[in-house]
Amino acid sequence: MNDALDQLAAGLDLPAPEHEGLRLAFGHACVLRVQHLLEEPDVMHCLDVLGLFLQGRAGRDALAAAAQQAVRLANSHRGSASIDGCGHAAVSASYAVANALQGKALQAASYAAYAAVYAQGGSAAVADRGSFEPEFRWQCASLQSLAASERMMMEKSQ
Repeated sequence: MNDALDQLAAGLDLPAPEHEGLRLAFGHACVLRVQHLLEEPDVMHCLDVLGLFLQGRAGRDALAAAAQQAVRLANSHRGSASIDGCGHAAVSASYAVANALQGKALQAASYAAYAAVYAQGGSAAVADRGSFEPEFRWQCASLQSLAASERMMMEKSQ
């Protein structure tokens, strides 16, 4: 959906195992932009676990459990039955959390963008690709910044 982000991610080799932290951090950053749209306290808790994991204050088992719970919660959200899967901003935000916890950063970014745009202008805004451009630009800048930070940390550790 965000072609520039897809190209950036490919150039960074984002799916590579050594970039798991970058994927999690980027997914987390995208979700934080739409966390105010989350309706379920349990989904918010899952997001908190991801933040704690990124800070080194939660373990991999807690992350895996939160990821499973987030998927279950997103799939059972009352708005999930909408035809386009994003008929409600909270549904898209919940799916963004689920994907972020699984390290599916690009999918998390996509759902977060839908949530943001849907919340601002409803289905008419979602149908207008131009409505996504501010979020797309932010996503690219955020991934570039996080990747630069990751590179600096890797250089310091060598």
